[in-house]
Amino acid sequence: MYQAKAYSAASAVSPLAADVIVRREPTASDVQIKILYCGICHSDIHQVRNEWSGLPTVYPIVPGHEIVGKVTGVGAAVTQYQVGDLVGVGCLVDSDATCPECRAGFEQFCQNMTLTYNFPDKHLGGVTYGGYSESIVVDERFVLRIPSNLDPAAVAPLLCAGITTYSPMRHWGVSKGKKVGVVGLGGLGHMGVKFARAFGAHVVAFSSSPGKKEDAMRLGADEFVLSRNADEMQKHAGSFDFILDTVSADHDINTFIGLLRRDGNLTLVGAPDKPFAVYGFGLIFGRRSLSGSLIGGIAETQEMLNFCGEHNIVSDVEVIPIQKVNEAYERLLKSDVKYRFSIDMASLSR
Repeated sequence: MYQAKAYSAASAVSPLAADVIVRREPTASDVQIKILYCGICHSDIHQVRNEWSGLPTVYPIVPGHEIVGKVTGVGAAVTQYQVGDLVGVGCLVDSDATCPECRAGFEQFCQNMTLTYNFPDKHLGGVTYGGYSESIVVDERFVLRIPSNLDPAAVAPLLCAGITTYSPMRHWGVSKGKKVGVVGLGGLGHMGVKFARAFGAHVVAFSSSPGKKEDAMRLGADEFVLSRNADEMQKHAGSFDFILDTVSADHDINTFIGLLRRDGNLTLVGAPDKPFAVYGFGLIFGRRSLSGSLIGGIAETQEMLNFCGEHNIVSDVEVIPIQKVNEAYERLLKSDVKYRFSIDMASLSR
């Protein structure tokens, strides 16, 4: 074992503060990574503040699952990576590798997966610690290669926000000639617009904020619809092949289901706390479907990163030092960022 600098929270009401944690020495199949950048995901806030009853927080917690760094050591059995490689780590750091989900490449649905932080650590006991740290040790199966032409700071959010929006678009066949809607223009939504554009679709961005129109068009949307305007919404009734709903606030999902064409799909990646009241006839007439999606498997995440390298796609980020992480949390809750925070982990040594 060795010690690593990190930022952790000691309780649900404590600010994140400097700490020292223990990491395992690399086993034969492990990759040791010096963390360069770590994105801030909204789920980091939920877990730091113990807001998910289904996944209670164990303190101290070190968040962060959008990790980009350089390989500093490899185990004797590692074949895919070497010292100096630019790599990434996302939301998962282990799975059983034997269940039907893992064999199909869907490690995110493995019943025995290990999340990057706040999950039982089979190596050291306690729980796993995430990317708000100077280093991490991960099994090579869960390490991803980062395209060299992309800005590492802006790549970090791709490890969660990127794959969360890419995966359902791939699954539902977003491509040239399809009409695609993206509901919400935040950390997830802005990536959804970029991917839909790169896939060749006709992209419509929906927002309840009229001030976001200019940015939506800059990001690649062909049209902007103010979702509070019934007339604007009605113009698009029954016309969408696919809609990606990224909104976590309570909203009427039926208004968007009504915009789908026959066999159209609406996929949820934002999950409001309150259950939706879904009008059944909205789905029955038109054979429309409503579904959800959770990140992606390791192979698909690598596919997404390669796609981003080919199309020069990254997240729009504001880079901050770790000392401003608590301020960033408060700003994120106010949607005061375009569109993701990326922590420069070199600031840990300042």
